[in-house]
Amino acid sequence: MTAQVDYLAVLLAATSGASGELLGSDEKELVRLVWQLVDVKNKKLGKLNELLIKPDLADLTEEKEEEEEEDDVVEEHEEEENRSGADSVSTTTSVDTALNLFHLHLTNEVNSVGAGTSVCLCTDGQLHIRQVIHPEAASKNILVPDCFYSFFDLRKEFKKHFTTSDLKALNALVMAESLSLPVDGSNMWDPSASEDPSAVLPAEAAVQQVQLMASIVLALLSDPFNHMFSNPERVSEKFESGTCSKMEKVCDNTVIRARGLPWQSSDQDIARFFRGLNIAKGGAALCLNAQGRRNGEALVRFVSEEHRDLALQRHKHHMGNRYIEVYKATGEDFLKIAGGTSNEVAMFLSREDQIIVRMRGLPFTATPEQVLAFFCPGDGVKEMCPVSGGKDGILFVRYPDGRPTGDAFVLFACEEHAQCALRKHKEILGKRYIELFKSTAAEVQQVLNRYSSAPLIPIAPAPLVSMLPTMSLLPPPGGVRDCLRLRGLPYTASIEDILTFLGEFTHDIRPHGVHMVLNQQGRPSGDCFIQMTSAERALQASQRLHKHMMSSQRSANSRYVEVFPCSAEEMGLVLMGGSLSHTHTHTHTRSRSGTGLSPPPCLSPPSYSFTPAPAVLPTEAAALYPPIGQMLLTPRPLPPGHAYYPASTQLYMNYTAYYPSPPGSPTTLGFFPSPSSLSSPGGLVRMPGLTYNGNGVKDLISAMQGYQYAPEDALMHAHGPVHAHDPARTLLTQPKEWVCI
Repeated sequence: MTAQVDYLAVLLAATSGASGELLGSDEKELVRLVWQLVDVKNKKLGKLNELLIKPDLADLTEEKEEEEEEDDVVEEHEEEENRSGADSVSTTTSVDTALNLFHLHLTNEVNSVGAGTSVCLCTDGQLHIRQVIHPEAASKNILVPDCFYSFFDLRKEFKKHFTTSDLKALNALVMAESLSLPVDGSNMWDPSASEDPSAVLPAEAAVQQVQLMASIVLALLSDPFNHMFSNPERVSEKFESGTCSKMEKVCDNTVIRARGLPWQSSDQDIARFFRGLNIAKGGAALCLNAQGRRNGEALVRFVSEEHRDLALQRHKHHMGNRYIEVYKATGEDFLKIAGGTSNEVAMFLSREDQIIVRMRGLPFTATPEQVLAFFCPGDGVKEMCPVSGGKDGILFVRYPDGRPTGDAFVLFACEEHAQCALRKHKEILGKRYIELFKSTAAEVQQVLNRYSSAPLIPIAPAPLVSMLPTMSLLPPPGGVRDCLRLRGLPYTASIEDILTFLGEFTHDIRPHGVHMVLNQQGRPSGDCFIQMTSAERALQASQRLHKHMMSSQRSANSRYVEVFPCSAEEMGLVLMGGSLSHTHTHTHTRSRSGTGLSPPPCLSPPSYSFTPAPAVLPTEAAALYPPIGQMLLTPRPLPPGHAYYPASTQLYMNYTAYYPSPPGSPTTLGFFPSPSSLSSPGGLVRMPGLTYNGNGVKDLISAMQGYQYAPEDALMHAHGPVHAHDPARTLLTQPKEWVCI
């Protein structure tokens, strides 16, 4: 719409909740529509109309309450009709009826004038249309009349002439004062001056607000402005699916993250939740977890920052019985989920208005013909769901080496065919039952990216079998036992609970000397290490507190706690992921033969020495293999965590969570120095033939215990693309001390 419209319908929508800039943010229902027609060409005003929306009282169970309530409503209606000042007041019982009645009254009034036919709504800001009418209609499955899909934002039209005005600070009262219009400030309701931002709009203020907005429109149409009302705001009628390239630039200020979605929700459900706001083409991307299943989150990309800000106001609005959390996200986050680089996927998704269904659990030998026959078995079957495009409408997901993954995506021409296909969920194809889910373009990109992406590090030639030297895994005897180990803590115990348990020995704790041990799930393991100022005080504390009861502030249960003295080497061993299985007695004697130690998975203490192994490859044989330096990775330095541990050497991160004691808390995690023997670069080890039903990284760490490797590399490749597309193969960094034959 480029030419100026013939009529403007100045509209105000009011809910039973907050008004002003918080209108629609509390999901309250629409209770009032007030509008006035403006003849743009003749600069004349029509009559003022008010439509009240009141629920039907027939659902009340007691007749007496029903009669009393109806009497109150009638009296209230008469008072509002007399005091509001509207020329025409109507009442209806539902939002659906109210929207259709508004459209009917507006059309009849325009036709009665007869001077033109084009009419468009005009509101004070975006909230009345985008945050009130469309969201409520979507939640109640109400079909909205066409007139609500385009409107003029009076604030934006005003700003075209007053460019220095702050759009967010504008309202009808501010615009009227800037245009020098007469305003009765004593009776006019000013939302910016209200002490309670969630205050409900008074009944009489709604009519005054519309009258003031109509006066502003006439002022803009008159000299010296002679404003043209063209190019109205548009509300998207439906969500358009599409593809997104990883090379595309996505603005950080247009993306949000929605959390708490039902697992069966689709991109259309997300678009329905954000109805009234314009989502970019292909801008709804459902997130998948490590197993390829939906995790209840989605990233949504809007056409502008303004729409993103309006979406944030829908935080904890409801989708069915669930409330949805809405947070800011970045363009990089969106591209990680929805971006793709495959031309095959782009061709598959290039067909618009297609419904995508995901097949999971296909036999590895499945062919396109078998998939087509699965959905269209034969002429004798009543329900037929033909695949759109035949074989071209089927996309098999494969590993980079061409092996099938058991997943496929199928296109259907319409919703009816897609629903018919979904009813075949868990039917048999070959000897396997097939899972069927409604899918999205973004999910296709995610699955293809996960399985088809190339590994981050080129796969080196398979290494020869390593000859591993023997080594001592125990801490050196005779270490100063100036630390305490607390075992059997309540799982809810906090630092304050531990300090209370220690009592007078709290003063003997070194700064940042309390270390709680967490398990692999990041939860308390029931162990804690404490660094004391001297071995004598550590011994006294263990003798006095051993097997005393400890209670937690967050739990009513109490547990007895075992207290043992230990050395700093033993503490560091456990904090780095190892374990101690000393056989202790109450007298705290230790038998060397009864000690079982497992080395740390991340790095070894400096005291652990590795006996250098002799070369096992002759010079002639070594020439047949590429130089080991071509496969080496440079260890990456990390900044020190706090001043207690020396920062003079290369540092590697301690993956065990670190909890300091008062008086201060460091700003980063704790780090331990690596041995000087790691100054040289390491290499790669490939481990083919791993079991598919193992425990993942935990098994790898157990297998590599006692040998130094960079934890960030091992964990990255164990979880990353190399492991994802082939679970039976992984890479670990190899230190130079390891000898290969």
